[in-house]
Amino acid sequence: MIRIIPSKDRYHADFGWLATNWHFSFGDYYDPQNERWSKLRVFNDDVIQGGGAFGMHPHKNMEIITYVLDGQLEHQDSVGNRGLIHPGEVQVMSAGKGIYHAERNASPDKPLHLLQLWFEPKHFGNTPRWEQKQFTREQRAGKLLPVVSAGDIPGTLTIDQDAAIYVASLDAGQSVNHAVAGTHAYLFVTDGKVSVNGQMLASGDQARIADEKTLQIRADGRAELILLDLP
Repeated sequence: MIRIIPSKDRYHADFGWLATNWHFSFGDYYDPQNERWSKLRVFNDDVIQGGGAFGMHPHKNMEIITYVLDGQLEHQDSVGNRGLIHPGEVQVMSAGKGIYHAERNASPDKPLHLLQLWFEPKHFGNTPRWEQKQFTREQRAGKLLPVVSAGDIPGTLTIDQDAAIYVASLDAGQSVNHAVAGTHAYLFVTDGKVSVNGQMLASGDQARIADEKTLQIRADGRAELILLDLP
């Protein structure tokens, strides 16, 4: 089963300093039929204006992944971590038993574009932790590059969930195949157009996938995407 949700059907909110598209119930948007996909609880596509910021706020028992597409994000948290996240860089914050953090656009005038994903963890009450890693376009060119896993894929950041995240940068006509390890998958096109098992997606579109053993993803022109393999 592959269900395509067009970009225009996402929940959109514009707060001035933040323009966001929420894929699942979040904040003041609630739809009991759209709360999660497998263990994926949040998928937010955010554009933060220059100087915009999320002030210090708490999280608990959630695996939070941030992927910067354009601009620079500054992170600061209550366990002493602070740093910049650059385009192509991925950050994992395991909130565990509780953590506070703040995020802001490091530029006073240039927009910041990022994706933020939240996964339900396998265990509650973990010790909070934070890590980030740079992945280049060259590394993901023409292939699905694993960037996050449960710790079973070398070179990836680790989360407390049986899930994996891949990113890819494809040229026109290029295709990649993926053997789905779990029972669910989730595909989001950040730029360009692709097909998955023959179904077309454009920039901003998502595919919610269940019970498909193999995915063939083909680029119709140059494209960027993120693929989640879920339990």
